[in-house]
Amino acid sequence: MDQPLNSRISIITVTYNSSVIVENLLRSIPSGVPVVLVDNASRDAEATRALAAEHGARFLANSENLGFGRACNQGAEQVGTEFLFFLNPDAELFPDTLEHLLAAADSHPEASAFNTRIVKGDGSLFFKRRSKLIPKSLWLGRSAAKQDGEVPVLNGGALLVRRAAFEQVGGFDPAIFLFHEDDDLSLRLKAKCGPLRYVYDAQVRHLLGHSTERSSRTAALKAWYMGQSRVYAARKHDQPFGFSRALAEAGLQLVSPLNLISARKRAKAWYYFRAILSSRGKQSADRQPPWV
Repeated sequence: MDQPLNSRISIITVTYNSSVIVENLLRSIPSGVPVVLVDNASRDAEATRALAAEHGARFLANSENLGFGRACNQGAEQVGTEFLFFLNPDAELFPDTLEHLLAAADSHPEASAFNTRIVKGDGSLFFKRRSKLIPKSLWLGRSAAKQDGEVPVLNGGALLVRRAAFEQVGGFDPAIFLFHEDDDLSLRLKAKCGPLRYVYDAQVRHLLGHSTERSSRTAALKAWYMGQSRVYAARKHDQPFGFSRALAEAGLQLVSPLNLISARKRAKAWYYFRAILSSRGKQSADRQPPWV
């Protein structure tokens, strides 16, 4: 790895009301590494713009929320490095994260994309070892999180991809507004460009679930798009009974006793169910929720 970091890798982050937490990410990025923040019509967009300027990051402001995948594609268009590293705004790099990632990429030129080890705020690991878009026979055991290796899908919260591979598959699917877009990208990369790998020594600290504000409205919004994406992605990847399975799962969540004690959980369950119902016969996953 003779070339400097800033000539090989760019970091792309999508923000949505994330100014409170994105500064920690910006502080953790080595000096000179290109960074693009794409803001999806946040209320705090100007605060995020100021942080980007302070830390030398490029800032793009959308006039409307275009969804995670589309915003990632926008960010990717702004840079020309060999690798694209998509990071959630509530992530933080370790001092040697990028070096370990690029070393793994150089050691495995056959691989198209990579995940880091994700360390949660309490020190435990988050590891994506399964997906609703692949058969259970491909799911990994928990021990897979403790060593390097191939994985069936990647987590979009800390995803390194070769630019050539990303462009070959057309980037993130713009028909998916939010959720399952990383699973979908993973399967297309694996099928067309090469295997996916997990890099244990490359660590990212991640405050999972804190990339946006926590409220009943936000929970409902996320649940709406999660339901739509679940059905759309299942159909796209030819899963049998994708709609009926999703509807059954949503029905079970709707009658959970936990909904009685949490307004956020009630909102999440209700709009997840409604989103799946609304997805019957639809060919995309970007229909706006009913309150918009």
